[in-house]
Amino acid sequence: MNSDQAIETPAVVIDLAVAKKNIKRLQKHCDQHNIALRPHIKTHKLPSMAKLQIAAGAVGITCQKIGEAEIMADAGIQDILISYNILGASKLARLANLARRCNLSVVADNAHVIEGLARAFSQEDKPLKVLIECDTGAGRCGVQSTDEVVDLAQKIHTSKGLTLGGLMTYPPMGKSQQVESWLKEAKAALLDNDLPCPKVSSGGTPNMWKSQEVPTADEHRSGTYIYNDRSLINAGLCGRDDCALSVRVTIVSTPTADRAIIDAGSKILTSDLLGMEGFGLIKEAPDAQIASLSEEHGIIDLSESEWQPKVGDLIHIIPNHACVVTNMVDHVYLAENGKIEKTPVLARGRVT
Repeated sequence: MNSDQAIETPAVVIDLAVAKKNIKRLQKHCDQHNIALRPHIKTHKLPSMAKLQIAAGAVGITCQKIGEAEIMADAGIQDILISYNILGASKLARLANLARRCNLSVVADNAHVIEGLARAFSQEDKPLKVLIECDTGAGRCGVQSTDEVVDLAQKIHTSKGLTLGGLMTYPPMGKSQQVESWLKEAKAALLDNDLPCPKVSSGGTPNMWKSQEVPTADEHRSGTYIYNDRSLINAGLCGRDDCALSVRVTIVSTPTADRAIIDAGSKILTSDLLGMEGFGLIKEAPDAQIASLSEEHGIIDLSESEWQPKVGDLIHIIPNHACVVTNMVDHVYLAENGKIEKTPVLARGRVT
């Protein structure tokens, strides 16, 4: 389509020029510091975007679930890391089938997961690469000590069908020295026990510009950077003009002088606050606050703004958290050079 008037609101619109600029900027940073970039596709869930990232220099992609990885492999993407513990016979069967179609790596932080992987891959022609997930302070999944790292590494190393891929962490934000100390000690423990450590993968968009402060990690996983969002503006990592994703909405009511209603609620803007006030940043009126949401309504508080929107006005909202917004819609609109393309979000809803 050539006219944005054909877009029915609420709709997610992606400025492709901004997304491409964001891809290029982080790739340049990683290249300068000899860090392999493996973007997380949970932000966009689009094979076309993943291919842009790989074409710019990314070594592969990161997925959180098998379903996402299956979509990406279907599109021809070859190097995939699934950064999540995988359990259950049906999922392991899917994983083995997926591994026959791409260069696959997974993670594990306990013996139960490793035993399941070994059963699923013991008869496969190609061993599965398994990275040990380490809790370097974020308090999510991950082993808690270097002793656990060595124990699990030995289990992987001696399991038929598996090969030790190294270490992986989702680090706490802003604690580079702590993360570096943890990973350096863990890698040294592996090498001291004659165990390989071919890769150390860290990540997180909030840490992206300081990824070089964890030199033991030779791979970085960022997701949100491709679009950016209000949380990253708030953290000082980007500006409004760096945000490629916005939610286009319509003013459907102005019942009072200090209140306007939009046709977007929690089903598209999400309820994520991430420590901020309000449910997104209105590009046309940054001083107006999206004060509350129901499922299909957004309530804009105009009491501190001189903006006077009219019923029928189109406005654009930078969401608090872009990744969740992507998963809310069947299609996004890719805008570039005056042209708009309606594109299905192929990996949305892939939660298994």
